[in-house]
Amino acid sequence: MIETYDFLVVCTAAAITAIILLSVLARGNDRPAGRPHPRQDVEPAISVLLKDDMIVDATDETRDLMAGKNITWHDLVASLRARFPSLPDHVPRERQLFSSAKPDDDGYIEVDKVGSRMRLTLCDRPASSADLHQLRSAQSELDLLRIALGTAPNPIWKSDSKNRTDWSNKAYDTLTASVESYQPGAPIFDVPSNGLEHMRTRRTCLTSARGDAQRWFDITSAQHGASWLHFGIDVTAVVRAEIAQRNFVQTLTKTFAYLPIGLAIFDRNRQLALFNPALIDLTQLSAEFLSGRPNLLSFFDRLREGRMMPEPKNYHGWREQMADLVAAASDDRYSETWSLASGLTYKVTGRPHPDGAIAFLFEDISAEISLTRRFRSELELSQCVIDTLDDAIAIFSQNGVLSFSNTAYRTLWKSDPDSSFAEMTVVDATRQWQELCHPSPMWGELRDFVVQGHDRAAWEMRVTHRNGGQILCQITPVSGGSTLVSFACETPTLPIRQLDTQSV
Repeated sequence: MIETYDFLVVCTAAAITAIILLSVLARGNDRPAGRPHPRQDVEPAISVLLKDDMIVDATDETRDLMAGKNITWHDLVASLRARFPSLPDHVPRERQLFSSAKPDDDGYIEVDKVGSRMRLTLCDRPASSADLHQLRSAQSELDLLRIALGTAPNPIWKSDSKNRTDWSNKAYDTLTASVESYQPGAPIFDVPSNGLEHMRTRRTCLTSARGDAQRWFDITSAQHGASWLHFGIDVTAVVRAEIAQRNFVQTLTKTFAYLPIGLAIFDRNRQLALFNPALIDLTQLSAEFLSGRPNLLSFFDRLREGRMMPEPKNYHGWREQMADLVAAASDDRYSETWSLASGLTYKVTGRPHPDGAIAFLFEDISAEISLTRRFRSELELSQCVIDTLDDAIAIFSQNGVLSFSNTAYRTLWKSDPDSSFAEMTVVDATRQWQELCHPSPMWGELRDFVVQGHDRAAWEMRVTHRNGGQILCQITPVSGGSTLVSFACETPTLPIRQLDTQSV
């Protein structure tokens, strides 16, 4: 962007220089040493007659210079002020001479009174063949520069030391049409010339004439002698995106304020960019510290000092651990459970965010961990209770999966369901029971009853163990669609080895 500004500055300066050169090379009169005065032997090429700030007569060359359309003193001054910056805003009422701003420029302007009218005459030395050649070359370059600046899509204009616009391109002129009560020469952007550095960029707003639309521009101003060149870039889309982003962040902040999970988002520079009140409650970090936008290492350093994270074995290893933590969070791989010295348990999760940002979520799962431990303790107690029963117990869930069994069950059926990672279904269980018992049609009914979802009532059946004992099997529906199957031995079963001996 800076290179573009530099290029435009060079082009505009070259255009102004070319205009001055053309004026210098135009036909005129010599100015002798000492006080300048018009020569009588050469007819001035540029001469106008004015009355009450209006041009009433002019030479053909003057009309060509003014492109046949400028008819006021203000228009004439706008064309000549680049070379003669001392020209006043109004027509002088007495004879005055105005020299060029450049020391090597012999041209000058004489304003003299002719009756009730004032005559302006531009006097220059006669042009040589070399001057004419330079004039033609400069004219070609000037035409190119005018096209480049005139067709530029961004507004470009020049202002004088009094912040009056004395030149502008087509894009700038188009914008003036949208300004209410626009006055020619008045600036449409609030860009003061006084007090500016050599080059400065500022953002300003342009409101439409109806006041229902705003356009934002970044204006870069560069000093050129006593004048200023201004270059505007339409950044309305950027401003709207920034406003939308700011509103979105505010919406997220309001939403996150009610979340019980602590949120800390670090930007691509690893500075804290966003946090919610829950983070303050969970980490015990002060709002002042978090509002200061600490970096990621300082944030976790403060957590370590406040014993709000597991104490590392050594500081050097902890630093390496933090580097691994950031890398894992960037790849969406970080999720750990922190058991704190206070007895609390936090689940900390790292998630990558757009533009290289990282978000950390701090969730207090102490209640869940406590509930899980209590539930596990109750399960262990229940297991101990059913293990003391003499009857073999098996409990199947609604979908027919074996959920519980006791020691008597494992002894009777020579099976340990807990030793396998695979789930044991009622089909697998009845297959084992059938192998150790005499054939019975009741096994199929038992399988259907376990997975049956309605019209369930307790019932029982008797089977004969291959060792000779009678087993009473009681099937009882329990809550949640589960089924309790208990096996009670009515007659003692003989050991397998003893039964084989008697059979022989």
